[in-house]
Amino acid sequence: MSSETGDQQRILHSRTRQLLSDGPEHTNRRTGPTGRIGSLLVATLTLAGCGSLTTPKPKDPEALAEYNEANDKFEPMNRKMYNLSMTVDKYTLKPVAKAYVWAVPRPVRSSLANMAQTMNEPVVFFNDVGAGKPRRAGDAFVRWCINMTAGVGGLIDVAKYAGYPHHDNDAGLTLATWGVPSGPYLFLPMMGPSSVRDGIGYGIDTGLMPLNYVPRGYGLLTFNWAYNIVNTINSRADRIDDLDNLEKDALDPYATIRSAYQQQRKALADSIKNDHRATVPDWYN
Repeated sequence: MSSETGDQQRILHSRTRQLLSDGPEHTNRRTGPTGRIGSLLVATLTLAGCGSLTTPKPKDPEALAEYNEANDKFEPMNRKMYNLSMTVDKYTLKPVAKAYVWAVPRPVRSSLANMAQTMNEPVVFFNDVGAGKPRRAGDAFVRWCINMTAGVGGLIDVAKYAGYPHHDNDAGLTLATWGVPSGPYLFLPMMGPSSVRDGIGYGIDTGLMPLNYVPRGYGLLTFNWAYNIVNTINSRADRIDDLDNLEKDALDPYATIRSAYQQQRKALADSIKNDHRATVPDWYN
C-alpha cells in the first residue's frame, strides 16, 4: 500500500470514528424505544436460528489472529444486516433526511440536536453513578439543570459555556467498566454497529430514559414519539455526506465501520475508567 493510500485510509478511518461517536450531533444509533428493542430482538432470534451464518474459526495462526481481532463471529449474518440496512436507508431515511436539510435551517437543526442531548443527560447521569464516577455524574446533572432552564428546554447548550461540556456514557460502557466482555460484534438492522454487551445496554438505557415513562394525555405521548422521530431524522441528516464518502472511499465500508466502532467504544470505556478527577468542580478550588 502506498504512503498516500495509507494516509487516505487513516483519514477515512478517523472520520468514521467521528461518525460513530455518541451524542445526537453525531450519530445517533438511537431510535425510539420500540425500534431499539425490536431490532435487538430480531437480531437475537436471527442469531439463534442461523448457526450456519457464523464464520468458522480459522486454523492458520495469522488468519486466527485477524479473526480474533475482528471479533466478528457472526460476520456473514452481520454483512447481510448491513446490506439490508443500507438498502432500506437509501430509499427511506436518506431521502427524508435530504429533504429535512433543505427545509430546516442549520441553527434549528443544531438546537434540536442540543435538545436531544439534554433529554439524554439523565441516562448519562445514571450510568456515571453506575460506573462509580460521582464527578462525572455531578457534571451530567448540572448540565441537565442548566440546559433545561437557562437553555430553554435544552435547545441551547448553555452548560457548555458555563464549563460543563457534554461527555458520553451509556449502559454498554458502564458494563465495560465493570469488566463485562463485549461479546461478538453485531450489526443490528436499522440501528448499526453494536455488540452483545452494547445490545443489552440499549435495553437498560431504555429503562433509564425518563421520556419513556411519559403518561398519556396532555400531548406528552405524542411529544415522545415526535421527539424520537425528529431525533432520528436530525441525526441522519448530520451524516449524509459522511456516509456517502464512506461508501465511496472505503475499500470495505462494513469492515471500516466495524473497526472504528470497536476502537471508539474501547477508547470511551478507557476514558471513563481513567477519569479520577475529584468530585469537587474545578471552579470551586
